[in-house]
Amino acid sequence: MSIFTPTNQIRLTNVAVVRMKRAGKRFEIACYKNKVVGWRSGVEKDLDEVLQTHSVFVNVSKGQVAKKDDLISAFGTDDQTEICKQILTKGELQVSDKERHTQLEQMFRDIATIVADKCVNPETKRPYTVILIERAMKDIHYSVKTNKSTKQQALEVIKQLKEKMKIERAHMRLRFSLPVNEGKKLKEKLKPLIKVVESEDYGQQLEMVCLIDPGCFREIDELIKKETKGKGSLEVLSLKDVEEGDEKFE
Repeated sequence: MSIFTPTNQIRLTNVAVVRMKRAGKRFEIACYKNKVVGWRSGVEKDLDEVLQTHSVFVNVSKGQVAKKDDLISAFGTDDQTEICKQILTKGELQVSDKERHTQLEQMFRDIATIVADKCVNPETKRPYTVILIERAMKDIHYSVKTNKSTKQQALEVIKQLKEKMKIERAHMRLRFSLPVNEGKKLKEKLKPLIKVVESEDYGQQLEMVCLIDPGCFREIDELIKKETKGKGSLEVLSLKDVEEGDEKFE
């Protein structure tokens, strides 16, 4: 699809239109195809790689640019770049049924891949295949949301799948080295954040090897830095605690 804009005679090709209705009027922006989803998922961060032009239109295909007064009335500003960002983030991507179907299929597969990569069967510590996760997502009738990143949706899927099957995020294995004086007190504060303590050794320092939920890593890291005033150390031994071997659950 090629579009001519009479206002400046720039020929816009390979156009993806994102539309938003605000204050009773329609506003559109012209983007490059396949870039809108990348921007929304955080993969693409360069606005110029996404927008064909920083102009806001009322109709991209006819090249009709929005009036300044209408922009101020609807968005409270006439800063076209800022308005483009708003429409890009919250607007509705205009795609054909075939394109939408392909996009949803790809996102569905990407979500399943993330879930399979991050999770295990808690009883066996073995990972699940992507095919099995896809099947489970279909069983719970999971509906892909194009305005949310695949990573966000993968976390939602994990929560929903927990109600139907034995699945949980694979634990991280960490080693703490803590000054003995602060170590005992700090251990009590760390207890609620630790899933399993695998080993504990009191020498010149308190050394602990343990398993944690990946979601607690930042909190643990900040707690150790704060309580030991930088004297303690935290080492990631493995990002995923999974059983050795190639076998996966089908």
